[in-house]
Amino acid sequence: MRNRTLDPQLIIETAKRLEERVAERFPEAGLRGVAGELVALSGDLAKAAKELEAPIWWLRGVIVAAFIAGAAMFLFVGTILPLDRISGADDAVQSVQGIKATINTVILAVLGLLALIRTEERIKRKKVFRQLHGLRSLIHVIDMHQLTKDPAALSADFKPTAHSPARITNAADLARYLDYCSEMLSITGKIAALFAQSVNDDVVIDGVNDIENLASNLSRKIWQKITLIEDRQ
Repeated sequence: MRNRTLDPQLIIETAKRLEERVAERFPEAGLRGVAGELVALSGDLAKAAKELEAPIWWLRGVIVAAFIAGAAMFLFVGTILPLDRISGADDAVQSVQGIKATINTVILAVLGLLALIRTEERIKRKKVFRQLHGLRSLIHVIDMHQLTKDPAALSADFKPTAHSPARITNAADLARYLDYCSEMLSITGKIAALFAQSVNDDVVIDGVNDIENLASNLSRKIWQKITLIEDRQ
């Protein structure tokens, strides 16, 4: 089973090694700070995903108490109180109406119990999307850092303007910078997958897939730039 599930600690260690690599090659770049934020976020979200694996015991206690109270109520009404004391008459019509009302009440009670049971799913779902929101924001921050890293700057004909951002003019360094951004995006997808692994919920899985697709699409754009750099060499 070890190779069939994601290990949060290995994801965190991968993020830490990536931060060290960025720091060694680009010590003054803002990407170093983003890599550090990725390490911190991976630790926080891995912990949050682990906590979501455990049941919400207080809520389950409320559900059990509600079930016992409801069962006791029906038992009291159905066996202890005589039917004629409930309906006020003992004729067949009143009895049928009483049975029908009881059936309707049972159906409503079951639906209410099912809604209460699904409350745990909704609570966990809300916590997951709160965490994924921060991860989505970090993905866009990573994309902003690679946005101005244009292979066209490597051309001898390229002429920056007074307001042009700082450029990396070395092809190997530019390719490595973009590769680091791609690796960061890949790690964010693996962090998101931890929640799908911890919470077996279709809505959560769809949300995780959205995060992974976003990271993959942005990474694909980065690799298009890397391909252009390799073609120039």
